[in-house]
Amino acid sequence: MASFQDLHHAEAPLVLPNAWDVGSALAFAAAGFPAIGTTSFGISVSTGSPDGGRSSKQATAALTTILGRLPVHLTADIEDGYSENPSEVADFVAELAAHGVVGVNIEDSTSGHLVDPAIFASKVLEVKRRAPSVFVNARVDNLWFAEQATVAAVLLRIHAYEDAGADGIFVPGLADPEGIRAIAGGTELPVNVLAHPFLTVAELGELGVRRVSSGSLPYRAAVDAALETVTALRAGLKLPEATAYAEVQRQLVAFNARPPRMMPTPD
Repeated sequence: MASFQDLHHAEAPLVLPNAWDVGSALAFAAAGFPAIGTTSFGISVSTGSPDGGRSSKQATAALTTILGRLPVHLTADIEDGYSENPSEVADFVAELAAHGVVGVNIEDSTSGHLVDPAIFASKVLEVKRRAPSVFVNARVDNLWFAEQATVAAVLLRIHAYEDAGADGIFVPGLADPEGIRAIAGGTELPVNVLAHPFLTVAELGELGVRRVSSGSLPYRAAVDAALETVTALRAGLKLPEATAYAEVQRQLVAFNARPPRMMPTPD
């Protein structure tokens, strides 16, 4: 299987589905996706907490520890690293890496606002020092939170994170084709965007995108599908087809038979 790094330099952009629990991750793996991410939104909501505010740390650690046994590349959304302290962020990433996580998304914002890029760059630098094999996807939140929301400002942050050792760049909220082309052309690092409502993966690839994440869309769509199912049941309408219970059970039994994948702890 190609390395996680190599998947960002293939002919077509890497399509990364984001899981929120074991069941969703098993379904994505069974569908043949070579890499799976987690979604902090989906994890937070499924445990009863709003997204953000570092609410997903424990649940993310627990889920990735379980999912590390899957025969796919696993990358984790860890909000802002769950700490302002670069050493604490690096400790957490090293812990995830020991359980098989090969990549992390780290946001350059906290509580919905951008942080000083130098502070964020120090987190990237320390993570790469402690866990050099982990793919650090630096999330640039200018457009997501509408702060310093220009291509020039985004590129300034990207270049700071490049210098700190980031392996990829994630720009949520980047949707304008010209903006996508400008940012992808302004960095040597692979650029990641969220699934676009109007552009296909192939069209995003033509603009220079190397990774397309589903984000929380599968979680939200699953909730919508569940609601449609039970309202159809209540209304006496035809129920939708679904994967058989026996097949889901078979996947879970096979998954639980796999031994945990423990990786060497970084020095």
